[in-house]
Amino acid sequence: MTDTDAVRLQDRLSREITGDVLFDSFSRGRYATDASFYQIVPAGVVVPRTVDEALRALAITRDAGRKVTPRGGGTSQCGQTINDGIVIDLSKHLNRLLSLDVENRTCVVEPGIVLDDLNRQLKKHGLWFPVDVSTASRATIGGMAGNNSCGGRSLRYGTMRDNTLSLDAALADGTLMHFGEVSRDQPASDEKTSLLFRDMLALGSREAGEIADKFPKVQRRVGGYNIDALVPRNVPNNMAHLLVGSEGTLAFTTRVELKLWPVIKNKVLGVCHFGSFYEAMDAAQHLVKLRPIAVELVDRTMIALGRDIAMFRPVIEVTVKGDPDALLIVEFAEEDQPQNLQKLKQLSELMGDLGFAWANDKRKWGGVVDIVEPAVQSAIADFRTSGLNVMMSMKQEGKPVSFVEDCAVPLPHLADYTERLNQVFAKHGTRGTMYAHASEGCLHVRPVLNLKLEKDVKAMRAIAEEAFAMVREYKGSHSGEHGDGIVRSEFHESMFGSRIIADFKEVKERFDPWHTLNTGKIVDPPKMDDRSLFRYPPTYAIGDLKTVLDWSAYPGAGGGFQGAVEMCNNNGACRKLEGGVMCPSYRATRNERDVTRGRANTLRLAISGQLGPDALSSDAMMDTMKLCVSCKACRHECPTGVDMAKMKIEVLAARRAKHGLSLRDRLVGFLPHYAPLFSRLAPLANWRNNSKLLRALFERVAGISAKRALPVWRRDVFAPEGEVFGRADGHEVVLFTDTFNRAYERENFDAALKVLIAGGYRVHIPKPTDNGRPLCCGRTFLSAGLVDRARIELDRLVATFAPFAARGVPIVGLEPSCLLTLRDELLSLRSDATAKNISAHALMFEEFLVREATAGRLSLALSPIAKKAVVHGHCHQKSFGAFKPVEQALRLIPELQVETIESSCCGMAGAFGYGAETYDTSIEMAELSLLPAVRQADAATLVIADGTSCRHQIKDGTERTALHVARALAMSLDSNQSSSSHA
Repeated sequence: MTDTDAVRLQDRLSREITGDVLFDSFSRGRYATDASFYQIVPAGVVVPRTVDEALRALAITRDAGRKVTPRGGGTSQCGQTINDGIVIDLSKHLNRLLSLDVENRTCVVEPGIVLDDLNRQLKKHGLWFPVDVSTASRATIGGMAGNNSCGGRSLRYGTMRDNTLSLDAALADGTLMHFGEVSRDQPASDEKTSLLFRDMLALGSREAGEIADKFPKVQRRVGGYNIDALVPRNVPNNMAHLLVGSEGTLAFTTRVELKLWPVIKNKVLGVCHFGSFYEAMDAAQHLVKLRPIAVELVDRTMIALGRDIAMFRPVIEVTVKGDPDALLIVEFAEEDQPQNLQKLKQLSELMGDLGFAWANDKRKWGGVVDIVEPAVQSAIADFRTSGLNVMMSMKQEGKPVSFVEDCAVPLPHLADYTERLNQVFAKHGTRGTMYAHASEGCLHVRPVLNLKLEKDVKAMRAIAEEAFAMVREYKGSHSGEHGDGIVRSEFHESMFGSRIIADFKEVKERFDPWHTLNTGKIVDPPKMDDRSLFRYPPTYAIGDLKTVLDWSAYPGAGGGFQGAVEMCNNNGACRKLEGGVMCPSYRATRNERDVTRGRANTLRLAISGQLGPDALSSDAMMDTMKLCVSCKACRHECPTGVDMAKMKIEVLAARRAKHGLSLRDRLVGFLPHYAPLFSRLAPLANWRNNSKLLRALFERVAGISAKRALPVWRRDVFAPEGEVFGRADGHEVVLFTDTFNRAYERENFDAALKVLIAGGYRVHIPKPTDNGRPLCCGRTFLSAGLVDRARIELDRLVATFAPFAARGVPIVGLEPSCLLTLRDELLSLRSDATAKNISAHALMFEEFLVREATAGRLSLALSPIAKKAVVHGHCHQKSFGAFKPVEQALRLIPELQVETIESSCCGMAGAFGYGAETYDTSIEMAELSLLPAVRQADAATLVIADGTSCRHQIKDGTERTALHVARALAMSLDSNQSSSSHA
């Protein structure tokens, strides 16, 4: 497509469609990849608001002679959702549950609805859609239908094909058709549909013998077109099943009718341990005889990697016994729990019958760990479904690569197949990771390769050919779950034979003679090892890249920044809409630009020169980062550890180096410097809040929203006389007084000091060693990209706190974003032993109290103050595992019921919520769950939030005053003292 043609197509799409039409290089780059190792830059992207707009985009693009690729979550692992034509993203708007028939257990949905979102809506009716893929938090039903997804419990529920009742879809020429059950005598009422269906059913009759001979007899067969659905049988043929698994190459789906199931009421897990991987694979064929709903493999590599990931370490410690070579997680879900417990007993007996015991030598070492507690089961499920991302968390150039990812073989051959496959890996100088669906003989197998190297690309091809030959020998399927895409379509002929391939081509020609729909998948594919289609082609290179933070844990240019950025594998965990915190801006906008994955892709393209010169410091890059609130949720919740908050600092630093500082940057960054002066001039400094004129002026010259009141300066800042408080013989603690609470909400420090003294502690509030202004963590400077200034602030802090840390004194803070800077960014700016020691002793106020209470050193005379408290957790507390102590500290207050608000970022996020251009998004974030939950709390309920920004957002959005935990505890102390005096 010439530039002129592209402009003409963009103009027409923009005129006729109200949704987003994206033809800029940054947007196209964000849609150039999925969860595979391929990259194809599209000509443009359309995000339609309605089905009619989607079909209009299809028609316009077809008229222009360009390909169309429908896209949902963009998490395909084989390159299904990338192409060089127009990508139509259905996930933002076309995501409704259109109808629900509870009695008959069916529903109709738009293709862009996410599986988890659908199941949340179905749950209240006691139903669910059980094709429970590991990417359920972002996989769309349309994408799952396109892929013929299977999920972990297909042993009971079957595949997507088994649970799809009908589809409405448009052919490439725009003809709308209904695909469902048909009679071979009268396949459709209208002539065009009837003719197409007759042709397809005739193909099924003609090729029935060849299909019976060449299609593998395993459930996990999702390769090619489902022409076996066209074969004559005793029941009606379902034409929707031909479209399921067609990867968007035959028709454009507009509605999907699904079969629903009752929700699982009771379940248990038996975690079978094996000292030998081979023995585990051999045992699978026997374990399925107990009729579990799933048997999932976790191998030694996944266990080891999981132990290194903070969010998974606790469940591994509870679940894993000894040093197993493999685990098989066996799930039972009978109607009654006693039946499940009986199944667990039978499982242990069966393991014994197979010769396994805890006392045996390695080959037959093993046994069962019973998991009955729902919370532990959920944690295991989270770990298991994160298998791909856990495997991809290796911080090295070589990564587990998906290309023989999900071959399926009959269970009696599984042990031999995996042993031979490991021998193939070793022959080519690598090793593989294996996990997932042992009950189906379908393991997710990934050899570790570096596809930037020609030798590893050649090894990949050789491994694929040898692996598929083995699968053919065992009469298995080379494509058992994740579809064909670019990576497997090439091998259809060797797996099915030339006659079936001719049938596939006939189907494609009959449906899409113009080859408009997602060409190059299933039929007429490119070579799987065509490096020009790789995310890292031979021309991929990183130029001179100067960074300001320490990225040495990763390989690559920029001191490891390249490797950190490339950790993003596009699996899309950041696209989840509920649970956890990540990614709050995406939850508000549903834009690919505003999700961690989209930002990481943009960074990778920028530093490799694919977005033009100076892309890292460009306006388009700032637009990409604009809605990142630096919540650090991705640091904790992204299983591959993509830390976008830290990466944003690099972008801001590059931007400042090239373009300098704006007025707002100066106001935000230098706040700790001018805070003492503004406190003395508080009445004058606060004028802006009371003047519409000044608010409007500030918005115009500094970009600070006129809709926001700024924090109120006060003269009585927290500045106690002296440096030491409390009992002379008390355990020592340093209280770190941050700028925000010191200048705006001194009540929090007054309360914290009261609580610590009442607890018997000797509290140090040391003056800076340079006798200058009060200490600061440098957070405001980091948020403006002023890293050198932040380093100066942290150097002052380290010099002051070093003597205390050296003798083991805890350093306690109230503001999460400030105190936790000592556990994070400090170590990215300084790697010396003194900085590491201070970081190791830094604790949130609640963490310190809970630790002391657990050790029996905390004694507070507390009395009831309220019946209930609702708590909002600061993002950084959640990211660093420091939120649970907030709940525990509040439970020290007698009779207080503590309820946590399931919220993501509050939306204020430091200066973010004050920006004129980000104010609306800030409010949208808060309205997702936080503000509605606070409004629902009655007047007697305490509202608790540790973050200064969080409290301000709650106040602005609800007129409710939120309290720091320190103030709640101090109120409880006061209540006790008042009660004692009255007594």
